[in-house]
Parts: sequence; C-alpha cells; structure tokens
Amino acid sequence: MTTNTTLKQPEERTQETCLRSVRAVKDALEVLHGRWKLPIILSVSFGTKRFGQISKELNGITDKVLSKELKNLEANQLIKRTVIDAFPPMVEYSITEHGKTLGKVIDELGYWGAAHRKKILGR
Repeated sequence: MTTNTTLKQPEERTQETCLRSVRAVKDALEVLHGRWKLPIILSVSFGTKRFGQISKELNGITDKVLSKELKNLEANQLIKRTVIDAFPPMVEYSITEHGKTLGKVIDELGYWGAAHRKKILGR
C-alpha cells in the first residue's frame, strides 16, 4: 500500500486559521456573489456560447444584467470573450482554465442544493 503524501492535512483550528479561512471565503464570495454569476459560469462550462444562447438558458436575466455580469466574470478571468471577425461581428464566451477550477465547487453546491430542496420541500 502506498501513501499519498500530497494530501493536505487538516489545519489546527486556531484563531489564525479561522481568520484565514474567513478571508478566503469572503474573497470567493466577492467574485461569485449574486443571482447570476454561477449560472453563467455553469452555462459556458458546457461549451462556448453566444450572448443570446446564454440569455435563453438563464431564463429571466435581462440583457443589461447579463452584459454586466459577463464583463465582471471576464475581469476575474473566469470566462473568456472572443470577438469573431465576421459580418456582423460575433462574440462568443467560454470558460477559462481558471474558471474550470470552480467545477468541484459548483458540483458540491448542486448536490447540497438538491439535498436541501429534498429536506425542506420533501421532493
């Protein structure tokens, strides 16, 4: 049997580790907060999409809000905006390598959300 030495050992629960954890979670929430950011990331994680495709998948988002959120996600290097030289010009959005690092987080939120729905609503 081999031992995996790359596994991170749990940190001792101290005031310092608590503060570091709180700061890290606050940093993540600062980037991901809001109603639409995670659904947008999830949408483009299934493949490159144009603005209208994302808008249709996220039923209820306004064009103004979608545009603002896409710019914010691009500024945080979670999605990439590509302008295609055509007539008329086309713009496509895709997930970046940095954005892909949210995969486990999004999966776990999905599992938790489904379990929570079942617990609270019974379905």
